[in-house]
Amino acid sequence: MTNQTTLIIGANSAIAKALALQTIKEDNTQLIVVTRDISFYQHEQFNHSKVISVEDYQESSINTAVQTINEDKTISINQVFICHGLLHNDVIHPEKRLQEFSADSFTQVLTANTITPMLWLKNLVPVLKGKQACKVVVFSARVGSISDNKIGGWYSYRASKAAINMLLKSAAVELSRSAKNIKLISFHPGTTDTPLSKPFQKNVPENKLFTSEFVAKQLLQIVSDNDVDGEASFLDWQGKTIPW
Repeated sequence: MTNQTTLIIGANSAIAKALALQTIKEDNTQLIVVTRDISFYQHEQFNHSKVISVEDYQESSINTAVQTINEDKTISINQVFICHGLLHNDVIHPEKRLQEFSADSFTQVLTANTITPMLWLKNLVPVLKGKQACKVVVFSARVGSISDNKIGGWYSYRASKAAINMLLKSAAVELSRSAKNIKLISFHPGTTDTPLSKPFQKNVPENKLFTSEFVAKQLLQIVSDNDVDGEASFLDWQGKTIPW
């Protein structure tokens, strides 16, 4: 008998941790997390979860992690959350003007938001394909919508999210033929009270700044509500479709 399994990748983000805490409350559900920092998952409540530590997110490390996941033939992964994301750090900040665009910064943002999630998808599909319906969620953002871009700015972040959206659309076309059990969802969590959004919360209306717990609950419900239909969906925290 196989166990239903939730896989959370990049599991040290605030939303990822909230997803993990809610997942372990579910009966008959196994949790696998992949993260560079396993300290949060050393708590007793995760004793029955599988915690995979990775040194980095190079493809060799990703491939090794996927091989580790695939060693247990009793698991059946029915939902995957790829939670990587980079908006800013000590040296990278969203560009307000074209003159602030930097090749080095763009490369780092593109790697975190676009290339790394796609490397996970590439390596996971052979493991996920089969009879078990599986929903794969990749964290995107509304600012990645080309048609919704009315104010400009944030060049690198916008472009990296638009790029992951396009890649997921292309992957969905292929998977609709070769791995029909997999559903791809590009997810916009809204402005969540996390370190990623902290410097940009000043102008957010109070009722539009969400806790990680709220977003995790919304996302789990969205995944449950969406069928495997051979399409990529771009959805916000309410489950509403965002124009590509």
